[in-house]
Amino acid sequence: MAKRGKRYRGIREQVDRLQLYTVDEAVSLVKNTGGAKFDETVDLASRLGIDARQADQNIRGTVALPHGTGKSARVVVFAQGDLARQAEEAGADFVGTDDLVDKIVDGWLEFDATIATPDLMRSIMPKLGRVLGPRGLMPNAKAGTVTTDLSETIQSIKAGQIEYRVERSSGIVHVPIGKVSFEEESLKQNLDAVMSALVAARPSSVKGRYIRSVAISATMGVSVRIDPQQFV
Repeated sequence: MAKRGKRYRGIREQVDRLQLYTVDEAVSLVKNTGGAKFDETVDLASRLGIDARQADQNIRGTVALPHGTGKSARVVVFAQGDLARQAEEAGADFVGTDDLVDKIVDGWLEFDATIATPDLMRSIMPKLGRVLGPRGLMPNAKAGTVTTDLSETIQSIKAGQIEYRVERSSGIVHVPIGKVSFEEESLKQNLDAVMSALVAARPSSVKGRYIRSVAISATMGVSVRIDPQQFV
């Protein structure tokens, strides 16, 4: 095991790994133990009591964070003709078709979200599925990123809409909820928005305990566990 630095060990001493904190306590701890030389991202990880290998339990969707992520999302749009112009006017960072697909296949991944018009999905899926799929970046109708309503979708992503999806192997949903520099109330509201979306997305086939665990952490910090009963 790699030896932890003095700063990390100091943070670890302030957080009880066995304790389940309230949301207020957890957010305060993450903010107060954040001391890196950059504005760390605050991440949320929630393990769900589902079998993501089952089609109806493979949870995926979008949620608008009230206070955004603290980062300006770079959006790629696969569109042509009038829809391509609509995407450019709405503020898409990159718009194209085959040329853009080839650029991504060659290794370019300097973007945070992708959108595609329905007519292009059949042509881009074979080339991009293996590249973007594992990274959670493939346009998906369930997440609202396969659409002809490009203006609204681009603006929503730019304003702080994020996509969440459960990892098939672990049943965990992992998403950013802001920056350490955010006010505590802003982080709490973003966290609540994500957890409310996950609760609302509970499949009817799931029995027993649904929210198994919840934790938040800063990029260079430690994981702070939150009592999942607060979200039931």
